[in-house]
Amino acid sequence: MFCAHCGKKIPDGTKFCPSCGADVSAGSQVQNAANQAFRSVEGNLNSAVNDVKNTFQNGNQPYGGERLTDDRSLVVLILLSIITCNIYYYYYIYKLAHDVNIACSGDGEETGGLVQYLLLSFVTCGIYALYWEYKLGNRLAANAPRYGLTIQENGTTILMWRLFGFVLCFVGTWYGVYLLLKNANQICNAYNRYNNL
Repeated sequence: MFCAHCGKKIPDGTKFCPSCGADVSAGSQVQNAANQAFRSVEGNLNSAVNDVKNTFQNGNQPYGGERLTDDRSLVVLILLSIITCNIYYYYYIYKLAHDVNIACSGDGEETGGLVQYLLLSFVTCGIYALYWEYKLGNRLAANAPRYGLTIQENGTTILMWRLFGFVLCFVGTWYGVYLLLKNANQICNAYNRYNNL
């Protein structure tokens, strides 16, 4: 085992590093990992708040010239949605639609934003939310060749995981969300590289 602070090799089961004196016990390692995860979540939450604040202050600016989010994480989405009583999930919908509309602009389609998502999902008892994800999955797969990518999972794949994933104790429904995040990250990353952002 190696010390996380100085990098020196230390015997297994050691509580303090003989070289630098740092606490290297298992409890300390778990605490450090938890602190790092919480700092990451806190950073993502602050970023979300600042993004929404800037949107209200600056109004609707034309698309383009901004770096798109390409590191979305399912774990962060779940944690922040729980912490914020699902408010972060709606920010995720807003930001995902915003970024995809920029990365896929010119394809003749427009991914509906948060207001459309909320209103139509409410009116259709959640059916529109599934349709939104289906359309988004198809749009990402269709735009992949534009950036030299191949995305195997289209809207049908995502819809099937979302609808029938409950058979796997609802893990499959989250796998559908994961596929959407993964594909959006690929497209946004390719957009950022293509535009040197």
